Amino acid sequence: MRRFRHAKEAGILLALIVLVALIGVLEPAFLTQTNLYLLSRQIALTAIVSFGVLFVILTAGIDLSLGSVVGLTGFACGLAMAAGLHPVLAVGVGLATGALVGAVNGVIVAFLGVTPFIVTLGMLGVARGLIYIIRHGDSVRGIAPGFVAFGTGQFLGVPVPVLICVLIAILAHAALQHTAFGRQVYAVGGNEEGARLSGINPRRVKLLTYVVSSMLCAVTGILFVARFNSAQADAGRGMELDAIAAAVIGGTSLMGGVGSVIGVLIGATIMGVVRNGLVLLQVSSYWQELIIGAIIVLAAILDAVRSKRR
Repeated sequence: MRRFRHAKEAGILLALIVLVALIGVLEPAFLTQTNLYLLSRQIALTAIVSFGVLFVILTAGIDLSLGSVVGLTGFACGLAMAAGLHPVLAVGVGLATGALVGAVNGVIVAFLGVTPFIVTLGMLGVARGLIYIIRHGDSVRGIAPGFVAFGTGQFLGVPVPVLICVLIAILAHAALQHTAFGRQVYAVGGNEEGARLSGINPRRVKLLTYVVSSMLCAVTGILFVARFNSAQADAGRGMELDAIAAAVIGGTSLMGGVGSVIGVLIGATIMGVVRNGLVLLQVSSYWQELIIGAIIVLAAILDAVRSKRR
């Protein structure tokens, strides 16, 4: 307990507890079993994407294409399944699409030296545009019933997306804290030139982080296909805002080199609780956008303050 009190995640966890208690008092329906079940599933989908962008931000990069990649990869999976491909192979198509998009982002950023903001902003439009070109905005039907049953199912009362999220969180934490690649990611974000002089290849590290980011977007995109029993053209729209905000709220520095999977998970939970609470409290959708935007700005300010203290 003494170690936890001094952990940087302790403050945001306390904020989450206070937030849950406050919303629970204002709206008792928030703490009902049904709402918590739905909330946990939504948080899991956002958290999976946030884990991916964590790798990128740790190298002092940014990925604004997250939401569109979620949509494109889910669309690729849905098209493959509707064409008669086995669900497992269709999932492979979705993941491969994510890896390809991430590789394109990574090559342009790491090897051509283009600013990540510009590259991923452009990919946001390219990926969403491909969806509309392929089907003119129509959704893809013909999803295998077994795939839908698995993706929307539960085990011991826990939704499958939550179980997948927990598994990815464990793997991501292990990769960052207990592998050479993880140490290289932190080193590149902390001091790229120093990392290069110590024998690390920053280009390779950056390339791999963008691949990881897009592949985790693909996981969420594929889960969306199961959730909606179709591949929706608008799936994932705007998701990059919540994912990046979750990372920053969770203590990840936009300057690179600082951040943790646990912090990102808490940040994603805060974003999910806020969105769910605003809906239950019947706050106008216009005010919801304003509040979420303000939270993102405050998160950026907090990151700037933390960076100065360091």
